[in-house]
Amino acid sequence: MLLEAIYHVPRDKWAYAYDTSTIHLRVRTQKDDVDSVMALTGDKYDWDRTYFEITMEKAASDGMFDYWECAVNPMYKRLSYGFRFHKGDETVYLIDNGFCSDYPYPPGGYFEFPYIHEIDVFKVPAWAKEAVFYQIMPERFANGDPSNDPEGTEPWGGQPQLDNFFGGDLQGVMDHLDDLLDLGINAIYFTPLFLSPSNHKYDIVDYKQVDPHLGSNELLKELVEACHERGIRVMLDAVFNHCSDQFGPFKDVMENGENSRYADWFHVNEFPCTVHEGIPTYDTFGFFANMPKFNTANPEVKQYLLDVAEYWIKEIKLDGWRLDVANEIDHEFWRDFRKVVKGANPEAYIVGEVWSDSLNWLMGDEFDSVMNYPFADKVLSFFNGELDGRTFADNMASLIMRYPQQTNEVVFNMLCSHDTPRLLTRVGHDIRKMKLTVVFLFTYMGTPCIFYGDEIGLTGGDDPDCRKCMEWDPDKQQRELYDFYQLMIGLRRKHKALREGRFRFLKADPHDPCVVYERVDDKVHFIIWMNNTDQPCTLSHPLVKNDWYDSFTNEKVDTEGGIMKISLDPYGFRILCRNLHEQTS
Repeated sequence: MLLEAIYHVPRDKWAYAYDTSTIHLRVRTQKDDVDSVMALTGDKYDWDRTYFEITMEKAASDGMFDYWECAVNPMYKRLSYGFRFHKGDETVYLIDNGFCSDYPYPPGGYFEFPYIHEIDVFKVPAWAKEAVFYQIMPERFANGDPSNDPEGTEPWGGQPQLDNFFGGDLQGVMDHLDDLLDLGINAIYFTPLFLSPSNHKYDIVDYKQVDPHLGSNELLKELVEACHERGIRVMLDAVFNHCSDQFGPFKDVMENGENSRYADWFHVNEFPCTVHEGIPTYDTFGFFANMPKFNTANPEVKQYLLDVAEYWIKEIKLDGWRLDVANEIDHEFWRDFRKVVKGANPEAYIVGEVWSDSLNWLMGDEFDSVMNYPFADKVLSFFNGELDGRTFADNMASLIMRYPQQTNEVVFNMLCSHDTPRLLTRVGHDIRKMKLTVVFLFTYMGTPCIFYGDEIGLTGGDDPDCRKCMEWDPDKQQRELYDFYQLMIGLRRKHKALREGRFRFLKADPHDPCVVYERVDDKVHFIIWMNNTDQPCTLSHPLVKNDWYDSFTNEKVDTEGGIMKISLDPYGFRILCRNLHEQTS
């Protein structure tokens, strides 16, 4: 065994409390280097009576490593533990003291999880596991009230520019809530709604006023109430990294320089605040001079923004916040943000915008989830033919092993957003490929999100082209695509196995672009078959049971001599399932 590849630390994603009675343990080994791993567990004060060996499951593999996992239910909420690795006739032990070839006398020197404190258990909102989100840019969704249109509003459906307006507003969303309900979504993520000079509203002037071009505070409250009456949760965008250059305190700094009482509200590197050769003398979002960056370590700034977060939670019974540019704000701010938001609504869902590995923000004291852009990149690379099945499976395994299970169950998965090209554009305008990506989205772990208009075939390149007006003319919509989204949303919402069940690849081979994977809980077992090629193919996999049926047609599908063979059209898929118990949801 290659001992240098074996890794475990008694914290973070490697040893954590999943709930108040369960500890999850993970350990890493070199890929295909170890036959089996046993977790040796017990209570350090009562080892003989509590000692228990657990066979660890190979939960995932990537290009270099295997990841082994098990759940432990300690008798006294304490746990001492070690690992035993087997390869042929070779045996190696790992405890906190290091490696050894002989059985290490317990419990001295073993790893420890000292105690499961309920207050320390990372709890995520249960409803987020059930959610199917729909992202809306209100300015581009529907114009429900032409009387509040900005000056120079262009006809609906024109070409998006960085600075043009089409008149979309909250009333337009209100008018189409039943359409969203018909689609099957049960949660909405709104991009910013507050007073701002731009069409995207990420440069906010007043954090407690809905932009009049979108509506009013009262209308937002009515809209959230209408959503809640329909069982739809609402999440708003918190832009706390930066504000508009028209924000009152920043205007004061522009006018009074270092003598302004707000001078420390921002990161000013040199007075006066100006721009030299394209670079502002103060920190900003990117290098956009119109978006000065807050100094969130300043107590007054911090209190101001935390008051905003709490205000909207209480004022409109908000269900969650999406946090813009979250990784550029200090951790101390986000820790206090969580306390304030969860104090106002313990079930609020907190989603950070972080584009890379986000474990530092997902330890239970900051965010519940992050926008899973790496998911979109890896999924689209595969379905665009850039990866084979093995590499795709390895990539997804590396994502799964990034975070604890409770985060994986609610990580915010999307295939495109207001910051990326549209999904249909990203797959080369091939509806068949788009459907495969959507099947994967709705049968994978995490909380799925649809960008408005994807379900009816909106296209678009990079920002601002991806921010097109919603198409409401049925004759210009891809209705067959809409029906497909509706079908997949319904399937996911019906079956808990597709939301919380175990995920595992069953077939993912080198040089083969076709994959087979499963989702399974104690009630239903799903197997998803995908032909990611432009030619028909037949996939096979050993299956002992013979009680499978098609998830959509209920057609019975038989095995042949313990082998399931599935014929698929080019870029085709099939979702089979079997009931493990009578209850299926």
